[in-house]
Parts: sequence; C-alpha cells; structure tokens
Amino acid sequence: MKQFSGFPPEAFAKSDSSPDPLFYWQPRFVTHIDDDAIAAVTTLYRDVVPAGGIVLDLMSSWVSHLPEDRTFAEVIGHGLNAAELAANPRLTHRFVQDLNAAPELPLDSASTDAALMCVSIQYLQRPVEVLSEVARVLRPGAPVVISFSNRCFPTKAVAIWNALDGVGRAHLVECYLREAGFARTEMRAVIPDHGFSDPLTAVIGWTSAA
Repeated sequence: MKQFSGFPPEAFAKSDSSPDPLFYWQPRFVTHIDDDAIAAVTTLYRDVVPAGGIVLDLMSSWVSHLPEDRTFAEVIGHGLNAAELAANPRLTHRFVQDLNAAPELPLDSASTDAALMCVSIQYLQRPVEVLSEVARVLRPGAPVVISFSNRCFPTKAVAIWNALDGVGRAHLVECYLREAGFARTEMRAVIPDHGFSDPLTAVIGWTSAA
C-alpha cells in the first residue's frame, strides 16, 4: 500500500475497522447534508463540470446533485451499495467497488471529462492511490470536485480527518491532490461555517493540460 507522505499508517486507521461493505450493505435513502448545502453543490457543479461530457461520480448514492437542466453524455456512478446506485436516475452506468481494498478504477485512461466526490473523501484510507487513479482516467485539463461538510460517520472516517478542523481538512485534501499528480488545485469555502446551515468546502483539482 502506498502511504501518503509524512503520515504514519495509523493516520488512516478507523475506529470501526470492519470491512466497509458490511457497514454500507443496507441502503440509506437519505441525504447527508442539508438543502442549502445540496443547492450549493449543484451550483458548484454547474460552474465546474462541463455540460455534455462524461462524468465519474465516485462514492455516489441515490442522488448525484448534478443540475437538472444539464445533460451529460454519460454519468458513471460508483459506490458500495448497489440498491442506492440503481435508484439514482442520473447514472447511466454503475459499479460497486471497495476503494479501500482495491483503488484501481475499471475505466480507460483519459476517458472522462470530470470526476465528483461529495461528502465522502473522509472515508478513504488510500486517498493518494485513489486520486492517482482519478487523475489517470480524467482527460487533460479536466477537474475533480471534492466537497465535504462537518457531517460524517465518525467511526468510518480516518483518524487524521477526525483530528482536523475544517481548514485543516481542506489543506489535507489539497495535499492529497498534489501528491496524486494534479497540476493545479483550488479551495473554495462554498458555505462558510456560520451556524445557519451545513458548512460546505470544496477542493478542486485539475489535471495537466495537453
């Protein structure tokens, strides 16, 4: 397993060390952020994700938060629960895979125009390996949009995530992306932590242009 530079393996341990597929075997048809945060994710996708392209929605569920008035050539959904993915109307293709056990993506190199990961990055124990794979399957100059709030399943989040505040988490994700080979990164405080709705932060990485 490739370790993230500067951190010991225990930084990516979980207090619940049982296999992730056991935790997610039962579908959860709920949203994990509030309506304001969902709307903000949709606005962010409208701004960053190219219309008409092929989109990879990693660690997805029964909703993808893509703009309803935008069409895409394909939306490929990945997750750990087949029933949730089957219920997502935006997905044109679906696959179930535990990225902590097998980070290699079953997709061709330079085959997608954008990748999404919404409120899920905290569960990756091999984030650089997974994001290196994301960089591989993205076309030159394409973005990955990683968004997160202060909500999570804490027993399934990695130790370093639980130990950091929101700003620290954003810097951590930026470090993941840089180590995974993304050429440029940007942090956005989409919804500041003002106490009225779920805070939402996004870190966007772009692959090198051709």
